[in-house]
Amino acid sequence: MHTLFVDSDGVERNAEMPAVIDAVEAAFGAFERGDTQMPAKSYIDLPQYNGDFRSMPAYLETDEWDAAGIKWVNVHPDNPTDHGLPTVLGTMIYSDPETAFPLAIMDGTTLTMKRTGAAAAVATDYLAIEEASSLGIVGAGVQSYTQLEAISEIRPIETVVVADKDETRVDRFIQTFGDRFDVREGSISDAGHCDVLSTVTPVRDPIVGVDDVADHTHINAIGADANGKHELSDAVLERATIVIDDHEQCTHSGEINVPYAEGVLTDEDITAEIGELVVRSTGSIDPAGLTVFDSTGLAIQDVATAHVVYERATATDDGHPFDLVGVDDAY
Repeated sequence: MHTLFVDSDGVERNAEMPAVIDAVEAAFGAFERGDTQMPAKSYIDLPQYNGDFRSMPAYLETDEWDAAGIKWVNVHPDNPTDHGLPTVLGTMIYSDPETAFPLAIMDGTTLTMKRTGAAAAVATDYLAIEEASSLGIVGAGVQSYTQLEAISEIRPIETVVVADKDETRVDRFIQTFGDRFDVREGSISDAGHCDVLSTVTPVRDPIVGVDDVADHTHINAIGADANGKHELSDAVLERATIVIDDHEQCTHSGEINVPYAEGVLTDEDITAEIGELVVRSTGSIDPAGLTVFDSTGLAIQDVATAHVVYERATATDDGHPFDLVGVDDAY
């Protein structure tokens, strides 16, 4: 038996977004039904390097397949400037749950971007107005690309407004998507008055105020992934219907972590976890009102996406098989 190595280009080729969205939705549903094992994300903080490591193991079982794996990922903000490396690097180990054999080792950075976009798409499908045709994006970094890629799969997006202080990043984003969408630069308020808004910044002081969003806007709050990060003002969160991916992670390191710690928000202000919407399909949430999805990123999303990549790469003979375990020689 061989382990399949899948590099970033291979993950890009094989993580077809419609399939990833379906897999991530199935993972959210499995989580709600109790068909997952997902220990809390663990952190190794390295202040001397202005960075950290995070380990994210998980197992999930759906009606059609089960899967297990672990992602080892970091956040080092100084990497681009000081080392010419991405801020976030990740490695995914995808294993056979029955035997524990390492089926694949794959790039976790591209995988993270794909599954993060897919999670926003799932939430948008349940929370945004059906006719949503405009998408605002605050932050034109790498995560912004899969936000548009994924959300446009489940809503007829035509107009895209992108807000970022870095003109180079805005220009690059517009050049990438200008032939497929009506893409333009705008203010945070311009972006926030679109039907759907995705915020993908690392800020600790909120940049989206209550006057920056429309009454019907659905917001995917993506950027907050550590304690103290906070993109949306308390007034936005107090006014909105809030859906989260996981209570423990969101209250510790998600968009709601700061106001929750300060007592501005309580459990009474959290309407549901996204898995509840997936399982029951319909509910009392009014898509015509202001909604927020607090997405911290769950290990089950990584495993579900790795499943998609592995199955397709295996079927198409993509990737690079290698002998990691030496099982043929030892047994």
